[in-house]
Amino acid sequence: MSTFEYTAKDTGGNIQTGIYTDIESIKALRSELKKMGYKLLKAKCENQKALKKNRIKQSEIVAFTYEFAGMYNAGLSIIRCLETFESQSDNPTFKAVIGDVRIQVEAGMSLREAFGIHREVFSDFFLGMLEAGETGGKLNETLQMTAEYLEKQADLRSKIKAAFAYPITVVIMCFLIVTALVIFVIPVFQKLYNQLHIVLPWPTLVLIFVSEAVRNYWGVIVPSIVGIVFGVRYLYGVPSVRDKIDSIKLNIPVFGPLNRMIVASRFIRTLAMMLSSGIGVVEAIELSKQVANNCVMRNYSNDIQDRLMTGSSLSELLSESTIIPPMVQQLASAGEEAGVLPEMLEKGVDFLDVKIERAISALLIKIEPILSVVLGLVVGMILLGVYLPMFDYMGHIK
Repeated sequence: MSTFEYTAKDTGGNIQTGIYTDIESIKALRSELKKMGYKLLKAKCENQKALKKNRIKQSEIVAFTYEFAGMYNAGLSIIRCLETFESQSDNPTFKAVIGDVRIQVEAGMSLREAFGIHREVFSDFFLGMLEAGETGGKLNETLQMTAEYLEKQADLRSKIKAAFAYPITVVIMCFLIVTALVIFVIPVFQKLYNQLHIVLPWPTLVLIFVSEAVRNYWGVIVPSIVGIVFGVRYLYGVPSVRDKIDSIKLNIPVFGPLNRMIVASRFIRTLAMMLSSGIGVVEAIELSKQVANNCVMRNYSNDIQDRLMTGSSLSELLSESTIIPPMVQQLASAGEEAGVLPEMLEKGVDFLDVKIERAISALLIKIEPILSVVLGLVVGMILLGVYLPMFDYMGHIK
């Protein structure tokens, strides 16, 4: 199956562009477009790598959802909403995707099915909310809720990235500086030490060994590092290995509690939004565990779904989890008793997100001094290795 970027003409002579995925050939594409009343003018085969040249950012999805909700709530038809966004989008890939969605809707597809063709762009949560909105006749409400949810998720990701940007930048800069010293500076001192004919201390010998290894075997070292990176990515794609890594991430010291809160936040917020839109509990949990993206939560969710079928209450099952914080468990219990479970879950996850921000700040307070000490030790060892032979030589002269 291939992905084609195409240009077609409708019965009124208007030119349409779009992207059609999972189609065998141009002949098949022409046949599909003909069924929808379009005449194919030209088509270009695109693979997924080519489409990623203009990647669709999460912020663009959020903006689109807000605009879609606003225009639809103002009384515009779905087709008109899609046409407006298609004409305003600056991203050619996103523009083509929305154009294809519009064409599919015009041909009689449901909104959920039309967007579902582009699963690589729109998440299962987004598609589930569309289906709930169309089925329940509350599309404008579910679109607004979806936009708010996606924005909160994007904000949480951006805060996490921003919080760890400084430590990561410092580590990268230190690595580059140490690499430059090892490649360009250490060889100069090595020549000097050879001329002095002195016995070199072990820190200097280690530095020289590392320098020679990097300079002489970089053709082996660099491919090895690249191979390790791709190997780790491949292993992470193996279900059994990924399950083990997911479990370790929730239990490692320092970072474990933060990871548990992040997984819980994704799961509970998705669950609250789904329940608010009228989706059944079992289906809401199915989508929530996909958004949580963690094997431990997935296995726990499967158990919840099975036990819900036997008559157990959701709040009771949530209270048994080691990932869901006690505060959220208590709010879920109170909400279920009062008949306002989605609202109480929403409040609980708002508190949890605040707690995540505080945990990140507290973690950075601990990481930064440790990072400074480690970097200081690395630089200190390099300076020690460089200057110790000089001190020994000056001592012999005296």
